[in-house]
Amino acid sequence: MQLAYVHGAIERVMMRDPIPSDLKDIRFPIPIHYLDLATSHLDAVSPPVSDGLVVFLSDGLPVGQAYIERPETAAALAERVVRPETLEHARQVAQTPMRNRDVSILICTKDRPEELRRCLASIPKQSLSPVAIIVVDNASAGEATRRVVEESGATYVREDRVGLDYARNAAVRAARTEFVAFTDDDVVLHERWLENLMKGFDLPEIACVTGLVLPGELATPAQFIFEKHWGFGRGYLRQDFNQDFYTRDTRYGAPVWTIGAGASQAIRRKVFDEIGLFDVRLDMGAAGCSGDSEYWNRLLHHGHVCRYEPTAVAWHFHRKDMKGLAKQIYQYMSGHVAALLVQYQNTGNNANLRRILLSFPKYYAGRLRRRLRKGTTSHDVFLKQEMLGSVNGALYVLRRWKRPAW
Repeated sequence: MQLAYVHGAIERVMMRDPIPSDLKDIRFPIPIHYLDLATSHLDAVSPPVSDGLVVFLSDGLPVGQAYIERPETAAALAERVVRPETLEHARQVAQTPMRNRDVSILICTKDRPEELRRCLASIPKQSLSPVAIIVVDNASAGEATRRVVEESGATYVREDRVGLDYARNAAVRAARTEFVAFTDDDVVLHERWLENLMKGFDLPEIACVTGLVLPGELATPAQFIFEKHWGFGRGYLRQDFNQDFYTRDTRYGAPVWTIGAGASQAIRRKVFDEIGLFDVRLDMGAAGCSGDSEYWNRLLHHGHVCRYEPTAVAWHFHRKDMKGLAKQIYQYMSGHVAALLVQYQNTGNNANLRRILLSFPKYYAGRLRRRLRKGTTSHDVFLKQEMLGSVNGALYVLRRWKRPAW
């Protein structure tokens, strides 16, 4: 009843979603240009790049990117967006010797055998071979998923309790290595993804390393909207998230979702024994999302460090249709608010409650006012789903407050 009332109120305010005004002049598909800094195509007299997303490569690794707003030569664009410290860091990582090789790759999947096949095909190309590849089938219908896994030579594990974090926990329990690396079935891995994730564990206090996630394609408006406003990319500079980061914002709490993406992360296996597994009330099949960011919050709360390593590169294939994206955004905000409540439950940090009760209402009220004044942009096209999802996430966790987390 409460959610239905809020739904009706938002519908009355927003009425029907118009086409986002900032997308009307964009032609799809949006091309993604990969330009190598070492090639002659980057000289000053080369013809300008007129549209799309440009990603610059150095020694095969992405080191900078930009969307083309007006025709610009690749040389001028590279000078503007590729930072010297990024190039130097990529060189240093390449020269760093491998010390941590005891790692398994873990993939959770449900009813997406072809996406899974594409993901698994990128693993044999890895410069660091994993000790094991474990695929957890989260209650898929039929035998297609099992066949894809067996054809690849990976280990198949079945988890019939629906929910991404049930599947993640089953994968962790099945792993026997010192480190576990997670990716998703809708991801393709750069050949040095695993190697560079593992090189990120160069200090004992680093418990988790996340990587750079780029769009696999920008073929539809839905994919562009997701990448522009919800994408997984965190830039091209290494960042360490430590106690200073965790305690800096005393009013609203640390924005742990900026640490990276669950589709590209590695974790020291022993921390699961110390602080527990993923919370099964979160993520797909439950509240909707944010099981990874809640886990990063828990790691920081217990004094560990999380690292973002941009040389560990993967490509994510976003949902193509607007209906599917609308559902995904609803789930994202549901999971986000649910995770804030779980973080409060785990830590007693009132900043998580203030973010829900003070920051969010103010934030959404401002966006509603701007939308009513200026019309719908790609930033606000799913505003209804965001608001309803936020309410759903709070109700979901409150109803399951005493349920075991794993």
